[in-house]
Amino acid sequence: MTENTQLNQKQYGRPEDERIIPFMKIALPAAVFSIILTVASIFFIATKGLNLGLDFTGGVSAELNYTNPVKPDDVTQALSKAGFDDAVVQTLGSERDLMVRMPVQEDIEAEDLTKAVTAAVQLPGNAAQVPKVDVVGGQVGNELYVRSAGAVALALLLMLVYVTIRFEFKLAMGAVLSLFHDIVVTIGIFAMMQWPFDLTVLAALLAIIGFSLNDNIVVSDRIRENFRKIRGAEPVEIINIALTETLRRTIHTSMTLLLVVVAMMIMGGAGLKWFSIAMFVGVFVGTYSSIYIGTAFALWRGLNRQDFIVQVKPEFEDENQLP
Repeated sequence: MTENTQLNQKQYGRPEDERIIPFMKIALPAAVFSIILTVASIFFIATKGLNLGLDFTGGVSAELNYTNPVKPDDVTQALSKAGFDDAVVQTLGSERDLMVRMPVQEDIEAEDLTKAVTAAVQLPGNAAQVPKVDVVGGQVGNELYVRSAGAVALALLLMLVYVTIRFEFKLAMGAVLSLFHDIVVTIGIFAMMQWPFDLTVLAALLAIIGFSLNDNIVVSDRIRENFRKIRGAEPVEIINIALTETLRRTIHTSMTLLLVVVAMMIMGGAGLKWFSIAMFVGVFVGTYSSIYIGTAFALWRGLNRQDFIVQVKPEFEDENQLP
């Protein structure tokens, strides 16, 4: 057998100038790195905890209507001068309508809070009206925190069921494991840095789950297709081929999403700051995990061609078939 024939067999029908990237060659070091990263994230979550935002701890929210357009930073500075620290100001559809969120003001009575906020947000030459001031208690925030954790857990469970039905249980377990890894690492970074964790970050976590799952589904679909059409190849070779074939699509998707996320980080203001940061972290973690956690775990669990071949039941076999 000549060297060219061996090369053609190893390409398994692919053009000879298309290189197959051996992703699984570093699967073991990647697994060790992922375990260390996950354990470190859990450590920071357990020891430092999350810097929960006003959505979870309770606080004050107020709607502001200005006569002229105003910058959120100017309102933040005015509130800070009046003694309202850690206020988050964001626009509500226009530069004249804003929303303010800040911690509970324990030294101000509830009936005096509206007057105090109204006086604090007045700017030179730009009067403001405060039509609504709401105070959210800590109990409501705790209930929201528990429901948010339940929403993430339910999302992971539904992903497991879907991928099991759509593809195969080994791939489903790998996909859910990679999703869990993405969530824990993202939350761990927020805990380590003590960045605010609010509802926008929770929304980013759910978006990360969707992004990472989409990557896993694309790779799983190509793995199933290659197991059915490629004969004589080892499972690790088939997975390397599937990852190589989907690499361009993965890069394009990740880069497109990163462009949007970076634009939100630069121009989104305070309201989208932590959402975009969480998404920025999640895009990198999700892209990595779909390759070195989802597929590597399925390979470690013994994924092979038989998992994707429909087995013929004995009663449908030809009884007269010669041995």
